[in-house]
Amino acid sequence: MAKSKSRWRPDGRPENGPASGVWLYGTHAVLAAMANPERRIQRLVATSESVKTLGSKILPEAYPEIARPRLEVLTRAEIERLLPEGAVAQGVAAMAAHLPGRDLHQLLTKTQDATSAVLVVLDQPNDPQNVGAVIRSAAAFGAQALVFPKDHAPEPTGSLAKAASGALERVPLVSVTNLVRALNAIKEAGYWVVGLDAEGSMPLHSVDMGGKVALVLGSEGTGLRRLTRESCDHLARIPIVEAAESLNLSAAAAIALHEWSRRSATSAEPRARLAPTETGA
Repeated sequence: MAKSKSRWRPDGRPENGPASGVWLYGTHAVLAAMANPERRIQRLVATSESVKTLGSKILPEAYPEIARPRLEVLTRAEIERLLPEGAVAQGVAAMAAHLPGRDLHQLLTKTQDATSAVLVVLDQPNDPQNVGAVIRSAAAFGAQALVFPKDHAPEPTGSLAKAASGALERVPLVSVTNLVRALNAIKEAGYWVVGLDAEGSMPLHSVDMGGKVALVLGSEGTGLRRLTRESCDHLARIPIVEAAESLNLSAAAAIALHEWSRRSATSAEPRARLAPTETGA
């Protein structure tokens, strides 16, 4: 594992080709990527201190059934030069190809026989660290996927992956061209669509969370867009004190997922969908 001349340029590009991925950094993000068979790792670097701390977990030999590159031992300064400014690498980083995209209809087919399931839908989020934290909560509560609009969401960067603390490798990300059409498809698949809105007509704890539920959260600044709101079966609010203006996106997602987990445990029977005029949607 001694340092040797690299076949890579400082920006992570191989000498004979263009960059095709993203630098992941931080212990949890890198180890989760190493263990994910769907994640192609192009380059792996770590400090000697990190190698001692992580032991065999950071070595390619720990993943005999997955192709992994040779570990390069670099100094902390050398690793920092590879990464975006301000990145906190914890002494380990990996240049990795992006994960393959997921298809919404395939996901809905996979869960068609489930009696209880939850999706997290984000309507034009803009903060990658917030999105990473939402993915971490989604993994913690067993969400089937995170759905977001293709052209209005942060890229799965190293910053997002670090905030997700390894959960980016476990929660499928589904990008859709039209969020309203996606919500309609989700409803047709038997999910109840619950939008989180500060002006919602009912508190979240009053919403029946039995069966399959899609939790929809808006952007950090403007919340849910009008057409997204109109596509929801229910608009629910998280009760907070009047002195507080709003909740952070990731905090709201964690609370909503916990409420789904708590309520669905005792009310998981699927329910027949009502016609739109009966739901008031």
